[in-house]
Amino acid sequence: MTTPEEPAICSAKGCRAPAVWALLWNNPKLHTPDRRKSWLACDEHRQSLSDFLGARNFLKDVVPHVQP
Repeated sequence: MTTPEEPAICSAKGCRAPAVWALLWNNPKLHTPDRRKSWLACDEHRQSLSDFLGARNFLKDVVPHVQP
């Protein structure tokens, strides 16, 4: 969990860049169809993380990340 002083960061391994995108996904073998988990992505890693989830048919949507 992040605080207003701590910006959310990209979910890509080793990346410390601020999150710009939320990749919403679910694993149909584990989650109900309406459940959405999220990975956060910077501009640089948006495509690679989307490709990873998409290859498994997990990716449901990509939306701009809004810091709470």
